[in-house]
Amino acid sequence: MHEAVSHFLHRHAPLSLSGFAMAIVSGTLGVAASSFIPDSDHSTTSPSLRKRNSSSLFPKASDTSSVDGKAAHRTSSPVHLKLAESPLSSRNIFKQNHEGLFNLCMVTLVAVIIRLFLENLLKYGWLMKRDFWLSTFTAWPLFICSLGLPIFPLAAFVVEKLAQKNLLPEPIVLCSHVIITSASVLYPALVILRFDCALMSGIGLMLYSCALWLKLVSYAHTSYDMRCEAKSRLEGKSSADSKNGELPYRVNIKDLAYFMVAPTLCYQLSYPRTQFIRKFWVARQVLKLILVNVVMGFIIEQYMIPVMHNSKPPRRGYWLHFIERNLKLAVPSIGLWFCIFYSIFHLWLNIVAELLRFGDREFYKDWWNAKNMEEYWKMWNIPVHRWMVRHLYGPCMKRKLPRWVAISISFLLSAVLHEICVSVPCHVFQLWAFNGMMLQIPLVLSSKPLQKRFPSSKAGNVFFWFLFCIYGQPNCVLMYYHALMERRGLRID
Repeated sequence: MHEAVSHFLHRHAPLSLSGFAMAIVSGTLGVAASSFIPDSDHSTTSPSLRKRNSSSLFPKASDTSSVDGKAAHRTSSPVHLKLAESPLSSRNIFKQNHEGLFNLCMVTLVAVIIRLFLENLLKYGWLMKRDFWLSTFTAWPLFICSLGLPIFPLAAFVVEKLAQKNLLPEPIVLCSHVIITSASVLYPALVILRFDCALMSGIGLMLYSCALWLKLVSYAHTSYDMRCEAKSRLEGKSSADSKNGELPYRVNIKDLAYFMVAPTLCYQLSYPRTQFIRKFWVARQVLKLILVNVVMGFIIEQYMIPVMHNSKPPRRGYWLHFIERNLKLAVPSIGLWFCIFYSIFHLWLNIVAELLRFGDREFYKDWWNAKNMEEYWKMWNIPVHRWMVRHLYGPCMKRKLPRWVAISISFLLSAVLHEICVSVPCHVFQLWAFNGMMLQIPLVLSSKPLQKRFPSSKAGNVFFWFLFCIYGQPNCVLMYYHALMERRGLRID
């Protein structure tokens, strides 16, 4: 810009200083070169002006021969030559580059976060305890229970081995797998209900047991399908394509052991593998995981617990106070939600995948751009979504069930698992998580018709963020917190 101004002054020295000052005041130096080029309707303007290069604010040296310098820069020369709208008008606002405004929003957000951090420290002091996460690992009954859970995959392997040798009929195999998979969830739940341990320990154990249940169901279902396919091949009735890359049916303890620790919920005999392990990359991810967990503990102890402690139950008439606490809890809740997502789906699963050389690492998609709840559940948790499609939604559609029935069954199972993971560790059975999941069925079923009627992706994304993160999560957290306090005899008046 400075070079252009110097070039301009050097070439047009006859321009008086007063005229140059008036040009700065009137803002003509900020006008694009295209504004000097008249439209086709202005026939009275000089044809030489139409040949001006629109990519430069000032005329090139080659243009001086065709343009009279005194006439082109006279004070009486017209500057308003075409119709133009303001950049922020309704027609042009989405055509502009708003990167500067985005930077302003980010700077403002950082300033607000720093102010809230200082305000929180001045009001409550330092609340985070050193043993926040250490208390989770001191729940010895739950730790011993987690060490005993591998007995269920071993039992499933024995059942499949007997079925492979035709020593067990299919009804007995099915009943055995139902008992094994059910026990893998009921046993940890009973231990948690028997020993009132730390809340985070109970949630972690229930998440582990539910993931184990999904893996065992996939193992039994996939093995049954491969066993039926093997029998059909022996009878010459196989309908499978020999070129689809399917491996022959086998029951191997190594395959099951790898599947139990692999970052996937869908069993198969072979997975895409990488060639080597990046040790320094794993070390960096582990450090990130530790840092993110510290941030999670800080958000919970320093922000969420004081807000929840100062809230009042809505059923006692404190609805306005409850709504205010809900909105105040929304900000740290969103931060905690992103930390949970980043630590589990990006850091932890990638660490496990790298150590096992597991190749398929699409654990999530850009769910933050979801236009509706259906897109969110398809992109948020890819391992669970693939399990649902493969073992629940797909079989329902294969049996000619309506699509809404298949979606309802999938959400029913998801609602039950969500309720178990929250209610059992809290020792509170109010079905709030279950109802929250089931209420999303009409939202999912109506998402596509609404999107066709209102095609704006921004409106759908804003509605998703408000419904899920601003209203849904803080409301559910407050409800379970007050129920937990009442169970412990700590009523908040």
